[in-house]
This record gives sequence, C-alpha cells and structure tokens, in this order.
Amino acid sequence: MRVIIAAGGTGGHINPALAVASKIKECNSQADILFIGTKEKMEAKLVPAAGFPFKSISISGFKRGFSPKDIKENIHTIIKMFVSSFEAKRIITKFEPDIVIGFGGYVSGPVVRAAAKAGIKTAIHEQNAYPGLANKALAKMVDKVMLTVEDAKERMSCKNAPVVTGLPIRPEMLTVDRDFSRAELSVGSDKKIILSMGGSLGAEAVNKAIVELITKKHKDPSLIFIHSTGQYGLWVPDKLKEKGVDIENAGNINIREYIDDMARVLSAADLVICRAGASTLTEIQALGKASILIPSPNVTENHQYHNAMSLVKNGAAVLIEEKDLTGERLINEVDNLLKNEDKLKEIGDNAKKMAIIGSLDIIYTVIKELHEQKQ
Repeated sequence: MRVIIAAGGTGGHINPALAVASKIKECNSQADILFIGTKEKMEAKLVPAAGFPFKSISISGFKRGFSPKDIKENIHTIIKMFVSSFEAKRIITKFEPDIVIGFGGYVSGPVVRAAAKAGIKTAIHEQNAYPGLANKALAKMVDKVMLTVEDAKERMSCKNAPVVTGLPIRPEMLTVDRDFSRAELSVGSDKKIILSMGGSLGAEAVNKAIVELITKKHKDPSLIFIHSTGQYGLWVPDKLKEKGVDIENAGNINIREYIDDMARVLSAADLVICRAGASTLTEIQALGKASILIPSPNVTENHQYHNAMSLVKNGAAVLIEEKDLTGERLINEVDNLLKNEDKLKEIGDNAKKMAIIGSLDIIYTVIKELHEQKQ
C-alpha cells in the first residue's frame, strides 16, 4: 500500500494525520507513506520528527480583506495555486500512490485535486462541524469523505455517502485513570478541579475572564484552579497579584504557560473551560467532561462555534460566545454547574455518549476498502 497524506497549517490537521499514518504502518508494515505539506508551517518539523518522509509545495490561503496589502498577497496566492498544482502532480507521478488522503490545511486542495483528476483513489477527513471551503469543493470529487461529527453531513455535497469516523486522539487519553491522575496531582476527592485554557498562543478574552473567576473564587477551599495562559498571556500571574491574589501561597492555584500533561489534568478535572477546537472537544468527549465552551470568533467560517453547538444541542456543554463573555457571566455559569452535581454529571455523561473511541480503526477500514477497490 502506497499512501500520500496531505496535511498542514495547525496541529489540529497534522496530529490526526500522523496518528492515521502510524495506524497504517501498525496494520501494514510494508506500507509506504509520504506526507505533503508546506515548508513554512509546523508540518515541516512535526512530520520528519515522527519518522515519515516529507515533501513540500508552495501554497497559501486567501486574505479576506481588501487592503492593498491583502490584494497583493491574494495575487501571490493565485500564482501559488498554479505552481502548487504542478508541484503536486510531479510528486504524485513520481511516488505513484494507491491512495491520497487530505487532512486539511491549504495544502490538501491541490494535492487531493490532482490525485482525483489522475484517477487515483482519494479521501478527505473533515475535523469540524462546519466544513471549510476547500473540503466542500473536494467532497464532490473524492471517493470517500470522513467526518468528525454528524452535523457536517448536512453542510457538504459528497460524491459518495460520507462516513462519520470521529477524530483520532492521543492514545494516552484512552487509558488514563481519573483517580490515579488526581492522586498524582495530590488532589482529594473533596476538591473540584477547574481546568481552563485558551490555546497554545493564549486568548486574551479567556485570560481576562479567568482572572476575574480566580479572583472571585480562589478563597473557596473546595476549588483547585489549573489555568494555561498561552504564549501571549504571561501577564496573568501579575494581574492576579495586582488584584490581591497570593498565587504562591494560595495552594489551590496552578498557572502555567502551557499544559504538557494534558491527559493527567484533563482526566482529573471536574469542569473544563476552553475554546472549541475539534481535537479539544474530541478529548473532552472521550473522557466525559463537563465543559464551558468559548469558541474563538477568529477562525475560518466561525467553525468553532458550530463545533461547540454540536455538543450544546446534545446537552453536552455550556456555550458562552466571546462577544458575551465577561468575568461575571463566567462566574455565574461556573457557580450554576458546581452547585448542581446532577447537572455537572449529566453534561459529562452526555459528552461521553458523543465520543467515537475507535476512530483510528474506522479510518483505517475506510483506507483499506479504498485500497481493495483500487486493486
């Protein structure tokens, strides 16, 4: 089996693609896998680090503004589209894949399109409830469309019936134990852990609201706060101190730039406050966690809002849009949940019901079937 995987831009596209590549090799040790991405984005580092061959093409996205700078960059993007199409064809011709799979990012478009036109078996995986424009277009020509959530079906016109596969997550998320994690964190059963984060870069609106929440609630001995500020939120500890919060001696406040033990802290948490990226929501569902979701309004097609709504309409999360986010609103929502154990449990249970645990197995089955059709 010879497979090309196109993925790039963000970890939300690249990490699931790497998980699938590892699954293919696990099930078929003779498989040859080639990744295609861009040399400027994180895939150029993550893919070789994971041990997979990598080729790059020149592609970028369109700017939505109409400033002279945006117009100039969009002209360059149009030129890159023609160049990337030629580069993709050249790589595909040389590698001779049986299957080409797109996992999102600008790079998926020209690669999957070139493969489909060449009569090669193709598939795409859409991570979000509201599909991006590229995947909407590709869905009409590829052999199989794989979806993370059911809601995306009604928003795509597919050549063949799509299949809901869920989204692959870190293996440790499937084996982690809540009680063991809490013991490692030295947190007793009488405490409630509130885990909050706004992404690796940090979200200013989320950070500001969390500062208000911690300031208001940190003297409650039953609460433990674990908060990730992100790269641009390093001001949070100083702001808390300015508001009279003694972080060092409080004993129940853990402020970090980044959470590098997510399986441990997420499994230990009682309530999660976060954005609504597809990978994060998949992990919340897998572990059955109650959450307050604050979708980023600064993403394409406002897809995080639609991701969040997939949970909200199933009673599996509480939604606060960023335009409505204040410290007071967040404090009220947290109080409403923590004071109602049954509601907290119900939301977590509903999230768990939405989880698709065997995502990698389902995706591999789709790939295997496409390979068999090719033969």
